[in-house]
Amino acid sequence: MSEQIRVRFAPSPTGPFHIGGARSALFNWLFARKYPDGKFVLRIEDTDQARSSRESEENIKKALKWLGITWDEGIDVGGEYGPYRQMERLDIYKKYAQKLVDEGKAYYCYCTEDEINAEREALKKQNKMPLYQGHCRNLTPEQIEAYKKEGRKPTIRFRTPENQTVEFNDMIRGHMSFDSNGIGDFVIVKADGVPVYNFAVVIDDALMKITHVIRAEEHLSNTPRQAVLYQALGFEMPTFAHISLILGEDHTKMSKRHGATSVEQYKKLGYLPEALVNFLALLGWAPQDEKEIFSLDELIEAFSMDHVAKNPAVFDINKLNWLNAQYMKKLSSEEITMMAIPHLVEKNYLVKAIPQDEMKKLVKFTSVIRDHLSYGAQYLDYADLFFNDDVKIENTEAENIMHDETVEPVITAFKEKLAHIETFDAEHIHPIFKEIIKGLKVGGKKVYMPLRIAITGQMHGPDLAGLIEVIGHDRVIKRIEKIMASLQ
Repeated sequence: MSEQIRVRFAPSPTGPFHIGGARSALFNWLFARKYPDGKFVLRIEDTDQARSSRESEENIKKALKWLGITWDEGIDVGGEYGPYRQMERLDIYKKYAQKLVDEGKAYYCYCTEDEINAEREALKKQNKMPLYQGHCRNLTPEQIEAYKKEGRKPTIRFRTPENQTVEFNDMIRGHMSFDSNGIGDFVIVKADGVPVYNFAVVIDDALMKITHVIRAEEHLSNTPRQAVLYQALGFEMPTFAHISLILGEDHTKMSKRHGATSVEQYKKLGYLPEALVNFLALLGWAPQDEKEIFSLDELIEAFSMDHVAKNPAVFDINKLNWLNAQYMKKLSSEEITMMAIPHLVEKNYLVKAIPQDEMKKLVKFTSVIRDHLSYGAQYLDYADLFFNDDVKIENTEAENIMHDETVEPVITAFKEKLAHIETFDAEHIHPIFKEIIKGLKVGGKKVYMPLRIAITGQMHGPDLAGLIEVIGHDRVIKRIEKIMASLQ
């Protein structure tokens, strides 16, 4: 490919940075990084002044940086095609809008919003497409003057060519064609002088020399309007690629009811950026082999738009959890503990700075439960095992186990052996269980299960000897005696 590859990510800063936006950014970034001189541009589409905010913009930038997605041009870093915020480019849009008006390719429309809505509803009742019927297409000077006297503020509408086929090639969906009669004359500049999305994005992409527009499938319906604008303005059209929607596990469009939807939420939950990037890359893109775990460099090497599917991608939280767990295995117990601390503080397990000796115990506890963790916040599922001595039996099934006639001798033998243990660590605690099994001539389940319930209140969980070590002798005995007393 001889031309310089230039792609962009152009989010609207109107709320939390959605996981779908992150995937679009990632696909653009990976595509650019495949080429030695490829450029990734970060542009902000902030023309929705009522909803846009710098706070949301900062959230987007922080999320991208956290994911490892850096930009070569755009907000913060600059570049020769700026400004990179649309509200700072109003003069540019005004110039091109006037050019279209002067050439007869656009016109001033004085219809009010109420009039437009009434026309649209009337067309719907007639089972017709609710397209603007061109009332202001050919106004006389007298009509224009009358509207001005009424104080009407005009919009600018594009005069869509009639009876034409609008065509473009999509990298994912192949050849696409649309009838221009189904587009209608659409607004390109609102009455307040602010351009609409379809107009601004065409000018921005053209002037910033964007070669490939990789974006979500929901923008596919905008492309015919943009295509006729490219033609009218004499700009070369970029290559489009519309990536599939992300669906929830119920195969409906991903929303809050499916759980976390923003990058910030996954960060707070204790997912690792490398894992989230790896997961997002596999949402709609299939590597050529069976490999599933990729570093950023490996993703750049393997990624290809040829293997991006047109079918919707399903957000499988179990797959994300599995991937994140693989990355967590590479972390030390100290690092996982540090990930957990904000969650422990939030839930009041920790209310002040933890002393060094207690921190060592907490890290040791982490080493016991780490294989059960898929993400940082999951630490809270096990926190009571370490912090809470007020143990309660979790259910009736567990309580029934504790009424077995073998429980009393098992508990007595365990307390006796624990009191005389040479070194209080998991290595020396493990043999106690086998000694009790052998001494009382009972099955292993008759020993492990009641001891686990007496110490944790639960029937299943992490390595029991490891838990006993980190809880400590006195606390273990205290828990056992409390549970046994509750069964009297």
